[in-house]
Amino acid sequence: MSDRQPATLVDRPALARHRARARLDRAGFLHDEAMAELQERLIDVNRSFTAPAIVTPFPEVWAGFLPGAVVVTDADTLTLPPGAHDLVIHAMGLHWANDPVGQMVQCRRALRPDGLFLAVCFAGDTLRELRAVLGQAEIETLGGLSPRVAPMGELRDLGGLLQRAGFALPVADSARRDVTYASLASLMQDLRAMGETNALLSRHRMPSPRRLFARAARIYADSFPAEDNRIRATFELAFLTGWTPHASQQKPMRPGSAKARLADALNTTEFDETASPALDRPPD
Repeated sequence: MSDRQPATLVDRPALARHRARARLDRAGFLHDEAMAELQERLIDVNRSFTAPAIVTPFPEVWAGFLPGAVVVTDADTLTLPPGAHDLVIHAMGLHWANDPVGQMVQCRRALRPDGLFLAVCFAGDTLRELRAVLGQAEIETLGGLSPRVAPMGELRDLGGLLQRAGFALPVADSARRDVTYASLASLMQDLRAMGETNALLSRHRMPSPRRLFARAARIYADSFPAEDNRIRATFELAFLTGWTPHASQQKPMRPGSAKARLADALNTTEFDETASPALDRPPD
């Protein structure tokens, strides 16, 4: 097993400052969306959970989501005792984790057998317009490119992380929300209120010239217009589901263990790997 440590992409002190200045009372609509989606998934599970826990960078927002839940922050080391919970929700923080698999593994260890893990985080298409616009504007005005929007995991990759973390029955799906803003400045203001501005370790540290954002605003308005002279921004919320392994869970059948032939069920002929059906059929 490799002992290579995950790459450090996120400046955690900067991220903490951004989150401390967040005003989710003004820009918490995506958290509301996430909660509504998670409630639907919990209803579909049709199980009562008696020892839930929530991992989130915004405990004041999520504290009332599940009555009696233990709420902890998404620190690198989670303060969750092993095997203490039957449900762990990782809410709106996994996209900023330097080690997302490590976060999931810690959640799995905090779960009892057959415990449920749910996560919601931003994914692939989030702010795709802003990423493209800032990249083009920076090349045009400054002659170079620096990371200004955090990379977001693609849904297939996020589902793979569940398996790497040791969860059974992994499922990943997403919900897209297209939001309109009066201007690029309004979008940036909302991102600051969400605590979601640039905290990448490799970000450009010097103040950006005004001409960069002036050019970006023009490109945005031309490339991604919405009705009433507004602009549009995409947010994709990924929802991840996994279970801690247990003997009662469904398991895939072993190859060759089927008791009926597929050809019989389909009322057709089964050929072996050497057959050439088009050549082997009898003449008319």
